[in-house]
Amino acid sequence: MGARRIEAAPIDLSGVRTTSLYGRKSKVGVDGFAKPWRPGGRLSQFMDRLPSVLAAADLRRAVSAIAEAVRGERTVLLGMGAHPIKLGLNPILIDAMERGLLSGLALNGACIIHDVEIALAGKTSEDVAAHLGRGEFGMARETAEFIHGAVSAAAAGTAPIGLGRAVGEAILAKAAPRSDCSILAAAARLGIPATVHVAIGTDIIHMHPAMDGAATGALSHHDFRVLCSAVSTLQRGVFLNLGSAVIIPEVFLKAVSVVNNLGFSLDGLTAVNMDFQRQYRPQVNVVTRPTLGGGTGINLVGHHEIMFPLLVAAVLDRLDEETP
Repeated sequence: MGARRIEAAPIDLSGVRTTSLYGRKSKVGVDGFAKPWRPGGRLSQFMDRLPSVLAAADLRRAVSAIAEAVRGERTVLLGMGAHPIKLGLNPILIDAMERGLLSGLALNGACIIHDVEIALAGKTSEDVAAHLGRGEFGMARETAEFIHGAVSAAAAGTAPIGLGRAVGEAILAKAAPRSDCSILAAAARLGIPATVHVAIGTDIIHMHPAMDGAATGALSHHDFRVLCSAVSTLQRGVFLNLGSAVIIPEVFLKAVSVVNNLGFSLDGLTAVNMDFQRQYRPQVNVVTRPTLGGGTGINLVGHHEIMFPLLVAAVLDRLDEETP
């Protein structure tokens, strides 16, 4: 008993059947090749000169979807983790809000920490390794006191308010030195919903003695309901996930389930995920599942500090070209 013994002689290829190159269907043709850049052109011309394949085609689709949604006064929601803030993208986000590109924001809990630190001190992002062993990681007093003060004030108020709005209004009320760089302050100033979705224990402010879990949870749940309301308007709109690998994809999927349960239509939704690499939850919870009923899912893989400014600039250029 044993594996079959075979002859080692080369096979005879004389009977192989061939086909015609000219009649064969091919995936790539010269009509879709990139075109060399000519200095002095518009960004839209640069986009048009990219090859018509893979990520270049997806980037153009994303730009078109956002521009069409803005032009048609439909909803464009941006969900994000805190990394874009640490990469210096707040001015791009604020400008996008001021220009009417974004209908609302959905943030994880870390976003409010870095946004508040930027507003208060003009800097953020500590060296975790240097502080952890000394028991000093995440122990910045001013950050925690400011956020927990905003939470307490909002929880004690008579009108229901969410966590994002509470912190944004607190930054404005304090006239923080760099409030001009705060996305939460900008959202509060412009009347744009900025919801914050907290997972208790994931953020440094949860370690501080002033932490009120009940109040934080209540404000964050209020924000979840606000997000559901925003998601209910996403028919033929756009949802972007910028750098959140877990929290925002999970929250977005639950909001989609709520609005489907209540009978709202998400037909024509374009869901765009932007991150350094493809990850499971953004792929299934943002790109794939919400668009199964009749939408478009797009993955744009690349560095946020390059890809997001490029995306926003391309949308603005497209809208400018289309303005009569």
